[in-house]
Amino acid sequence: MTTLPAEPEVRTTAGTVRGRREDDLVVFRGIPFAQPPVGELRFAAPRPARRWDGVREAFAFGPPPPQDIVVPGRTGGLSGVATGDDWLTVNVWTPQPDPAAHRPVLVWIYGGAYKLGFAGSPGYDAQHLTRAGDHVVVSFNYRVGMEGFAHFAGAPANRGLLDQVAALEWVRDNITAFGGDPDRVTVFGESAGAGSLAALLAMPRAKNLFRQAILQSPPGTFHSDDLGRDIGAALAAGRGLRATADDLATVDPHELVGAAAGLTADLGWDRTRWGAVADTITPYSPVVDGDVLPTDPWTALSAGSARDVRIILGHNRNESRLFLFLGGALPGIDDTRADAALRTFGPGADPEQTYRAAHPDAAPEQLLEYVHSDWLFRMPALHLIQAQRSAGGTAYGYEIAWPAPGNAALGACHGLDGPLVFGTLTAHLGPLLFGPEPSAETRTQSARIQRAWTDFAATGDPGWPAYDTRGLFRVFDTEPTVTPYPEAASEKLWATHKFAALPLL
Repeated sequence: MTTLPAEPEVRTTAGTVRGRREDDLVVFRGIPFAQPPVGELRFAAPRPARRWDGVREAFAFGPPPPQDIVVPGRTGGLSGVATGDDWLTVNVWTPQPDPAAHRPVLVWIYGGAYKLGFAGSPGYDAQHLTRAGDHVVVSFNYRVGMEGFAHFAGAPANRGLLDQVAALEWVRDNITAFGGDPDRVTVFGESAGAGSLAALLAMPRAKNLFRQAILQSPPGTFHSDDLGRDIGAALAAGRGLRATADDLATVDPHELVGAAAGLTADLGWDRTRWGAVADTITPYSPVVDGDVLPTDPWTALSAGSARDVRIILGHNRNESRLFLFLGGALPGIDDTRADAALRTFGPGADPEQTYRAAHPDAAPEQLLEYVHSDWLFRMPALHLIQAQRSAGGTAYGYEIAWPAPGNAALGACHGLDGPLVFGTLTAHLGPLLFGPEPSAETRTQSARIQRAWTDFAATGDPGWPAYDTRGLFRVFDTEPTVTPYPEAASEKLWATHKFAALPLL
């Protein structure tokens, strides 16, 4: 076997890059896949990266896109990261940049409420996942918040999604040189990353850019064109501007990220016009604009848009407990607050009565958790699986029921899957979820999920039956099982609900 240099070089379509050998892997960071979206390209669709001469060092992550780091219960921000305008970059972890290797490829889309996120986060360090199987892992940055998802005149909708398409086109055109197979690409994402992936499954522009997809806790918020424009107008008004690309471009991108915070503090969420969206932590979501995103994912999958894409799709059992915990709501939720949540998020004419009848022994705290988890994550995911199956496609369902051992209040909460998949058990949310020192059981759970994801990337089979008339799901718990969908009470309550783009009221 040929010994690789300490700093291997790879030729891409834009020029040659130099990576670094890190133990048994070669890592390339911060490779541009598009031009910096600033100046004349501000709020535009991404343009291919300009070619460069010579060799470009790919040693450091590119700078994160401008982002709103304000999340209830979260403090601090990004520090010690690169600065600049070259936000749209990719990163590659590979066992060996050998064009003859044709390894399966995993491409990561980060989450963050469509308003924050950075591929260079320590929680997304892909070295452990890459070592878990013989494959290549790619991550990339995309525009978030006002730059990527606010909807206003003079700019294409869903610019963050267009960035993702451009990154996947870069993978198609370049990954062979890094040892990957462009015909065996699996895209995986969590939270807003999984919601983005649901949109990609519905987008003609993303057709044939990946063969498989893993959606981890996709949120069910997709805005109608009218709702997106109304929220965009309110965001712009919070800065004293019109909702146009020309007006908004007069504000520095890093200053414009505060538009959502200003909306919350100064104008208030407009519940009379926005409905349940006003009770979420973000005003941003993909917009069903009829062009970039022609229709909502449930309609698209039912019509067969992803029939040829094999999918893993699931959620965590106690999704919303993370937000309740970070927001300081645990404990202390009373019947008044629980009933308000049931009215806001529940299906049908009388969700207070139906939820209480379905869960007669549930405390107010549990009722709020159930209905919010169902509305935002659990039922949208289940209905996506059912839509895929109804069109003749293949989908594998899962639920993570194993509770976070670091904090009994969290249960199997939102975000638990991220560090388990990446094996980054001491980074980002790791200490909150697993405590200061991950246990042997935590490492076992991580290895178990990594094995399922990498087996799926390599073979198309994660190790349990596809969702069919039996409705079987893989439940990741202390002892994993395969069982009919485990949230049967919620499934029944939402059986006739139609998920679609959220309207302007």
